[in-house]
Amino acid sequence: MESKIKTLATEYFVEIQEIRRHLHENPELSFVEFETSSFLKKKLTEWGLEIDATWVKTGFTVVIDSGKPGKTIAVRADLDALPIQEKADVKYASKVDGRMHACGHDVHSACLMGVAKILKATKNEWTGRAVLIFQPGEEKLPGGASLMIEEGILDRYKPDLILAQHVYPEFEVGHVGFKSGMYMASADEIYLTVKGVGGHAALPHRNIDPIVISASIILNLQTLVSRISPPTLPTVLSFGKIIGEGATNVIPSEVKLEGTLRTFNEEWRAVFHEKIKEVCESIAAAHGGECVVDIRKGYPFLVNDKDIAENSIQYANQYLGEQNVEQLELRMTAEDFAYFSQQVPSCFYRLGVGNKSLGIDKSVHHPEFQIDEQALETGVGLMAYLVTQHLSD
Repeated sequence: MESKIKTLATEYFVEIQEIRRHLHENPELSFVEFETSSFLKKKLTEWGLEIDATWVKTGFTVVIDSGKPGKTIAVRADLDALPIQEKADVKYASKVDGRMHACGHDVHSACLMGVAKILKATKNEWTGRAVLIFQPGEEKLPGGASLMIEEGILDRYKPDLILAQHVYPEFEVGHVGFKSGMYMASADEIYLTVKGVGGHAALPHRNIDPIVISASIILNLQTLVSRISPPTLPTVLSFGKIIGEGATNVIPSEVKLEGTLRTFNEEWRAVFHEKIKEVCESIAAAHGGECVVDIRKGYPFLVNDKDIAENSIQYANQYLGEQNVEQLELRMTAEDFAYFSQQVPSCFYRLGVGNKSLGIDKSVHHPEFQIDEQALETGVGLMAYLVTQHLSD
C-alpha cells in the first residue's frame, strides 16, 4: 500500500500543484469562500466523487466508502485566506488586492483533493470509509469548525477519529512533526475601553488620565500570569493594540486596548476571565475612571489523542523514514481544529514546507510567505497513507 500511494502521489502531483496555484491566485476570506468551494466541488465531481453535504454555506463534505464494514475516519482541510497584501515573488501570486493565502490553507485544500483521488483509486484495498471535510472560516471567530459541529457534522458521520495537517515553514520540505497530548493553546480576544476625563496635558489635575490608567492596567494584568496563574500551566497575556487619540498636549477622554489570552486549562481560563475584569475595573475606579471589559471567548486548546498520535508517528516513520519525522513543542498559537479535538480522538500534525537554500523560510501570516511545492507530494501521500493505516488498525 505504501508503494502504491507514493506512486499515485507522484502521478497526481502536477494536477494538485495546479489546484493549489489556482487557489493561491484567487484567495477568499473567512465564510465567503464561495468560488473556492465551487471550484473544488467541480473538480471532485469531474473525478467521479459526490458532494455528500454542504455546511456553513461554503463548507462541504465528501464520503469515500470502501463498501466494507470498518471505521469512519474524517480528514479536514480549511478553505479561507487572510486579509494580507501578498509580496511574495511568485508567478501565481494573489490576483486579489489585500488578500493572500498566507497561512497555507490553499496547500491544505489541495492536499485533501489529492487524498480524495488516492482514496478513490485504492478503495478496494482498505475497509471502512473516509469523510473529507472542507471547512470554511478557520481564521475568524467563532471558527468554522464550531459552526459545522453546531450544524451536526459529527452527529451525521460519527467519526472514530479525525486528522488534519498544517504547513510548517520551520521544517524543511519532506519533514513532518507530531506531538502527543496538548499541543496548541486556547485563544480569547480581550477588548478594553478605559474612560476618563480629557483635557489639557499641562493641567493633569483637572483631568482623569485614561493613558495612565491603561498603563497601570497593563502592568498589573501581567502579575496575573506571574503570580496567580499556576507556574506549571503555560499562559500568555499580551496586548498588541492601544489607541488613545490625544496629542502631545492633549489628554484623551478614552483609550482602547486589544489583546489576547492563551492557556491550556478550561477551568483556569474561566477564572482568568473574572480576574481580568476585576483588575481592570478596580484600577480604573481607583483613579476615578471606568473600564469596560469585553472578553470574547475563542478557540479551546487543541489536544492530540495519545494513541492516535503515537500510531500516526509510527505510520509516518514507515512512509517517510524516521529521520524525517520530528517531535513538536507545545505551541501558544491557536487553531479552530481544537473544537474537533475536544470531541473526537484527533491528530493534528505539521507539514514541512520550508527550503532555506531557496530562500523559502518566511513564517505563516507573513506577506512573503511561500512554500516549496514539493511539499504537496509529501502532504498528499502521507495523509492518504495515515488514513488507510488507521482504517486497517
